[in-house]
Amino acid sequence: MNSKGATADPQLQHFIEIETQKQRFQQLVHQMTEVCWDKCMDKPGPKLDSRTEMCFVNCVERFIDTSQFILNRLEQTQKSKGSYSESMLE
Repeated sequence: MNSKGATADPQLQHFIEIETQKQRFQQLVHQMTEVCWDKCMDKPGPKLDSRTEMCFVNCVERFIDTSQFILNRLEQTQKSKGSYSESMLE
């Protein structure tokens, strides 16, 4: 590999990471929209009534809370596996 390819590699990896994060975010928004729409929308109309609007707000907030909880739990699991692996090596 030439030196130019080697210097572009970290930039390419960074670009791919950013694009992957964007894709995950878009998937999350799509999933949240689908779940909350199915749960809250009885009949489409020209305007949301207050009950439907509150349902959407609560649904989105619970979806975000749940997603954050799952991410935190996965992070804790990864950390505990990492410390377990390190202690096994010692």
